[in-house]
This record gives sequence, C-alpha cells and structure tokens, in this order.
Amino acid sequence: MAPTSEFVYVCAEPEGEHLDASLQNIIDQKSLKWIFVGGKGGVGKTTTSCSLAIQLAKHRESVLLISTDPAHNLSDAFSQKFGKDATPVNGFTNLSAMEIDPTSSMQDLVESGDDSSGMQGMMQDLAFAIPGIDEAMSFAEVMKHVKSMEFSVIVFDTAPTGHTLRFLSFPAVLEKALGKLSTLSGRFGPMLNQMSSMMGAGVNTGEMFEKLESMRTVVTEVNAQFKNPDLTTFVPVMISEFLSLYETERLIQELTTYEIDVHAIVVNQLLFPDAGSNCKHCQVRWKQQQKYLKEAYELYAEDFHIVKMPLLSEEVRGSEGLKTFSEMLIQPYKP
Repeated sequence: MAPTSEFVYVCAEPEGEHLDASLQNIIDQKSLKWIFVGGKGGVGKTTTSCSLAIQLAKHRESVLLISTDPAHNLSDAFSQKFGKDATPVNGFTNLSAMEIDPTSSMQDLVESGDDSSGMQGMMQDLAFAIPGIDEAMSFAEVMKHVKSMEFSVIVFDTAPTGHTLRFLSFPAVLEKALGKLSTLSGRFGPMLNQMSSMMGAGVNTGEMFEKLESMRTVVTEVNAQFKNPDLTTFVPVMISEFLSLYETERLIQELTTYEIDVHAIVVNQLLFPDAGSNCKHCQVRWKQQQKYLKEAYELYAEDFHIVKMPLLSEEVRGSEGLKTFSEMLIQPYKP
C-alpha cells in the first residue's frame, strides 16, 4: 500500500511592504488615553482587551479596563468579580477593572433625580422622546465618572460590533439633542417654570437643563478626544472567516467615518497544526483560514499592524493564563 503524502502547513505571510505583526506600537504610544477593542461576538475581544491592558500595565502608571458589553466577561476572564466601580485586579498593583451596563446606568440616572423638583419624570419623558438619548446619557455619566478617576490609559472591552458603533455615535446624538434642548430652554424655560408653578407641579426646568448642559460639555470634550489619533485608537479583533473579515471591513469604514484612528488588527483563533498532522478536519479548516488571512493581508498589510494569535488547546483564563497570552500580542507567535 502506497504511503499517504504528508500535508505541509505553511502559514500565509504578507507580500511586499508591511507593518510589524505586533501591538508594540500601541504600548510605545505614551500619549494614548482611550483604547477600544471590538469586533463580532465570539472572536476573543475580551481576552484581547485583558491581554492588552496587562501589557500596558507594564509601562503605564495606572490602567483601567472597562467592559461595556452587557454579557460582562471580564469577571470570567480574570476569575474575579467586578462591578460598576473600579476594582484592582488580583496580582497587579496598577490595573483596575469595572463592568458597566448602559441600560441600568440610565435607570440609576433617572432615579437619582430629586423627585420633589419633578426631575425624575422629566428625565423619563426625555428618555422616551429622543431615540438613543437614554444610552447616550448613560455614556455621558460613565465618561464623567471615568474622567474623575485620573487613570493614565483606559481600555474598553466593547459590545459586539453593531453596539460598538452605536456607542461611538452617542456623542453626536447627545450633542444634537442637547443643542435643541438648550435652544428651547432659552426660549421657553421661564414660561415653563411659570406654568409649572401656577399648576403646582414644581418642575425646575433650570435644574434639568443645567444637568443636560454639563453632560453635553463632557461629551463634546470626549468626542474631540476620540477623534484625536494621539489620544485614541481602536483595535478590531477578527477570526479568519468570511463573515468576520466582512464585518471588520465594515467596522474600519465606520471608524473612518467617525474619524477614529485604527491602525492594528488582531486575527485570533488561528490554527497551527503539528507538522505531519493528517487530521482531515484540521486541513480543511486550516485551508479556509489561510484563504481569508491572505485576503486580510491584501486589504490591510500595508497600513495596519496585523497580529496573528493562535487557537490554543485550553481556555485562556485567570491572570497567569492572560499574562502568557498577552506576550503574543507583542512577540509574534511561533508554533
């Protein structure tokens, strides 16, 4: 019987001019204040954002990792419970994490109003009147909270792509809505106060507009920072499949529209089978991954740092596992 020919695994590499396959450039850019990590669900965003935060903690004074994904996987990744307040991560002196649920932030905001002044009711009405304003106001509250904490760099583990893009459009939504409200306030504020006192409703519109105006100030400032490539960058995470590549292309185009810097991509869960492995499933999967990896190189290799991360045989969990994995974001993985 003739011996079966051995399948040779040769990983795709970029052709011609290309940037380093490393996130070292992000670590070296000391001016960065905001780093977003995003992509489709299930591609390894949380593992990547935790790993990036760990690497940043080696070089920065203080790092905050925030999850805005309602699924909240930070607690699972570090095997430690996090909540809506910044909590130090076990095993680190300068890395903290927190998990925020945008919808519950809005509920807290509505309930925090002094009801004697009718603020709660008006906030509630406002949330229903302007589409997207509830999430945008939560975003403003989060930003206000984060800015008061004085961390040198903040890493966002964002919700799956669609939500991420909405999150980035909040400043514009809020600015537009609050601009309208401020105009109305100037024109009708005194009349509303007069009417409410006549009717005994006791709604203090001045207080409400003051609160909204302070939110607008925060959001305008953050919006300007997000558009500054010295302060903000976005790292898309993808897997080497058609849908993920397509989604990443769409994400990069959207980020360009929002004028948000993006110059690095993490390609996760790549198969590196053992030499001589005759596993049929591995061969099929490997060929498919190589096809889309080549396409990614054709699209991005010239302008983006493309980092290849392996599919490991065990889950990446806990500080030690994440520390080991994080090294591969800096030093390219060699099977």
